[in-house]
Amino acid sequence: MTAPVDPRVIAEIWAVICERAAHPSEESYTSRLLNDKKGIDKVLEKVGEESTEFILAVKNGVNERTVEEASDLFFHLLVALRAADVDLADVMKELGNRRK
Repeated sequence: MTAPVDPRVIAEIWAVICERAAHPSEESYTSRLLNDKKGIDKVLEKVGEESTEFILAVKNGVNERTVEEASDLFFHLLVALRAADVDLADVMKELGNRRK
């Protein structure tokens, strides 16, 4: 049996990403991604990189690496959504609509 999913984790991560976007800090990796001179391309490069690493981890059957890379991919996808001014609530609503 799998552990229950806690949606608060996603909400907390999203809140931090939004906070870093609103109040950038040089010490913050998220702020640096969102304010890179490449613009949105920087975070999209990270999404691509993490996607590839996730695919390789799954293909190689290494559960621990798959979990780590899925986490990296999910995080960078959230940052990309924020960089694109897409609200996570809209994505969650669309996912809910697809359950019908």
